[in-house]
Amino acid sequence: MKMKLYLAAACFTGLLSLSGCVPLLVGGAAVGAGSGTFLYVNGELLVEYNVPFDKLKSACEAVVAEMGGREVVPDWRIGDGSISALIKGESVKIRLEYKTRETTLLAIRVGYFGNKSSSQLIKDNVSEYLLNNQ
Repeated sequence: MKMKLYLAAACFTGLLSLSGCVPLLVGGAAVGAGSGTFLYVNGELLVEYNVPFDKLKSACEAVVAEMGGREVVPDWRIGDGSISALIKGESVKIRLEYKTRETTLLAIRVGYFGNKSSSQLIKDNVSEYLLNNQ
């Protein structure tokens, strides 16, 4: 039974990757276009940006500063890392993961259980920063 479920999920994912950037609702999690594909699952907003890792890292650091982040703890390594901070009294963790030279995965969690609207606001600010600082 589990094998059939995994196979069905793999086929579905494969079809999505071939279909282009069509917005889709999957189990209450939005997947769509904009600044790459994004998915909100288990309290975390996942976004794939078509920008290099270092550029997205700079954008995230700038957004945390612009939003008044306190107790900022950066933890950068080669190809991945994170920034933890308090923004407006809520804990925020922003993770980055190198995918390819021009593709980086961004994960945003606000609070312990996640806050979709706050995560979306941070994502929007990162996207706007990238757009304005090309």
